[in-house]
Amino acid sequence: MDGADKVSGMARYAADLNLPGLLHARPVLSLYAHARIKSIKTEAASKVPGVVQVVTAQDLPIKKGRSENRRRDPLARGEVFFYGQPVAIVLGETEAAARDGAELIEVEYEPLPSAVDFIKAMEWDAPRVQNKPSSGADAEASMHNASAGAAKEEEKVELPPNVSNHAHMKRGDAEAAFKEAAAISEHTYRVPGIHQSYIETQSVTAAPDPLGGMVIYSSTQAGFYCRDEVAEAIGVPPNKVRVVTMTVGGAFGAKFVLIEPLAAALAKLSRRPVRLSYYRMEDLLAANPVHPGEIYFKMAASADGTITAMKAKMIFDSGLYPGSPFWALSMLGMCYRVPNFDMEAFEVLTHKVNTGAYRAPGAPQTAFVTETAVDDLARKLNIDPLEFRLKNCVVEGDKNNNDQTWPKIGLKECLEALAEHPVWKNRANKGPDEGVGLACGGWGGGLEPASALCRMDSDGNFTLQVGVSDISGVSTSLKMIAAEVLGLEADKITIVLLDTDAAPYAGGSGGSKTLYTVGAAVQRAAEDAAEQIKRIAATELEAAPADIELKGGKASVRGLPSRSVDFLTIAKRSFSRTTPVLGNGASAQHHQAPGFAAHLAKVKVDRETGDIKILDYVATQDVGRAINPAEVEGQVQGGATQGLGWALYEQLVYSEEGTLLSGSLMDYTVLNAPQVPNFDTILVEVGSPDGPYGARGVGEPPVIPGGGTINSAVFDAVGVHLTEIPMTPERVINALSGK
Repeated sequence: MDGADKVSGMARYAADLNLPGLLHARPVLSLYAHARIKSIKTEAASKVPGVVQVVTAQDLPIKKGRSENRRRDPLARGEVFFYGQPVAIVLGETEAAARDGAELIEVEYEPLPSAVDFIKAMEWDAPRVQNKPSSGADAEASMHNASAGAAKEEEKVELPPNVSNHAHMKRGDAEAAFKEAAAISEHTYRVPGIHQSYIETQSVTAAPDPLGGMVIYSSTQAGFYCRDEVAEAIGVPPNKVRVVTMTVGGAFGAKFVLIEPLAAALAKLSRRPVRLSYYRMEDLLAANPVHPGEIYFKMAASADGTITAMKAKMIFDSGLYPGSPFWALSMLGMCYRVPNFDMEAFEVLTHKVNTGAYRAPGAPQTAFVTETAVDDLARKLNIDPLEFRLKNCVVEGDKNNNDQTWPKIGLKECLEALAEHPVWKNRANKGPDEGVGLACGGWGGGLEPASALCRMDSDGNFTLQVGVSDISGVSTSLKMIAAEVLGLEADKITIVLLDTDAAPYAGGSGGSKTLYTVGAAVQRAAEDAAEQIKRIAATELEAAPADIELKGGKASVRGLPSRSVDFLTIAKRSFSRTTPVLGNGASAQHHQAPGFAAHLAKVKVDRETGDIKILDYVATQDVGRAINPAEVEGQVQGGATQGLGWALYEQLVYSEEGTLLSGSLMDYTVLNAPQVPNFDTILVEVGSPDGPYGARGVGEPPVIPGGGTINSAVFDAVGVHLTEIPMTPERVINALSGK
């Protein structure tokens, strides 16, 4: 229902606002990964017609936090720590003036040793990245669901200076299980750094309020979190900051809070509205992409195909500040029952831009590793890879890696759906160098409180008021939930996404939890409104409220449809003789609703060029209950497409000196339309006990299985498993030649 504004160009984004007195901000970015700033010469830039001010870190009215992070140190102070770090900002009356001024800023640097390779950065004598403890993304991790059970550090370990976090998980006796195993898969895997590749770059407009506050127009995924971060940064109470969440042109975890405090500080300093919108190259350099990792993984199985043990050492590059998904250690093997394991994770700081979240943070990487090992074991034991997964997959009542019990889940049902699909059943009918493979993935599901209001208007229709950021068309589903409760068509309900001054509270939109949490609040708000309507109707119809039912925009006595009163009449009564109908709903979900997916692909591998062509792709997913099936299918297909980006194309490449070599869309490959296969999407509905009408989150799971799925199909086609993604033609050729 939100599509018309987007396709017609009527949707308004943060960069579309032209406020009176607006200043345009253009950043000056570092040309070094690590260097001392000796001087910043601004005289020439200041003389450019239309340039209002040149701002450096010392000018910004930002309060220092308990520990440094990009939100509190948006401009370099005396030293740069990554290639592309903002050093200064030029404010201009026009964008052209600001850009011309930025090009004239002269920065003199003294290059310093840098730690770019995250494995080398773990050495004790590596160049030091931080001289004090830092913080980066704990709050954002919790909004995504660092839960799928965050691994916990069990013992104190002396860590090298650049290792910012460590976790260790252990259960049973893994070494004994390895000694008794019939088959073992053991490899070291490499996973890439990638950018979230949203269409709308990081963008915000900040405007001083005449009464001393600040208004932020942003594409943030978390309005209330953004409000609190901005308020703390510029030193005002939260009620002095109003965040207006604009239409979001893609986010995928990268747009919680990044440049909003900087824009607010610039507006406070200049006392004028300021717009800061990254160009595409600036976004690739200075936003918050995902950084690479290395995972040593060993898995064992008995002769009958039972997985018995796993061992892992996982290392994630986090860039300048902590915030990597090292806690995803617990996601290794999460789709399977594994009685014995010994796993460690390390987070390493480097002279790169700080890492951010991307759809199911940590899960695509750990699933690629796990699923490749599972596939390897099945083939070594000469067991059908789908049957091997069915034998070992987790079901309700099993223990996860954190010794918690899995609730009602649908992984097995997803695998069973693949087993019946023609691509799998006809897998023997394939041409030369063609292969069929599959993989699984899961996401624990996020939790955050939420609230909503449901108001009956004077015309008998309804207005829903929520404070959520709509990053996926969830507004339509929220309207459908309310409509189901109230017994009328969804087009009779208007949804209003309010700013933080007026909205009922909602957490961040991420982690596959928006519908699960805000949807539950909307359902309760509509139920509250429905009860109020029934009381009014009961008086009109001389019946008990319990005997009133709502259907077709009317309230009638159950079993006597002729005794009814329409909503318009009830609305008139509520605005004259009774209290107005205003439903209030809130949710604080205490139980996660994990989502699982299983994918199937048929590919053809060109042995001469290394090219992998996808012939068929099937995605099954347990969605609990598909409130809006078209939207859910779109989410699954979009997520699966991004998973194929992980598998085949996307990677951020840095030089040894820390220069980003894939800093434009000419060098950074994103799938284009002809490369996206036709999807066959199968929605499996295993209802969540706590979700609205059984719904569970759907955004994260579809991105997870892609790498493992393609790797499985490639092995079936040409007999090699790759241990590094993306599976570029060069890597395929090297694998085929045994390199």
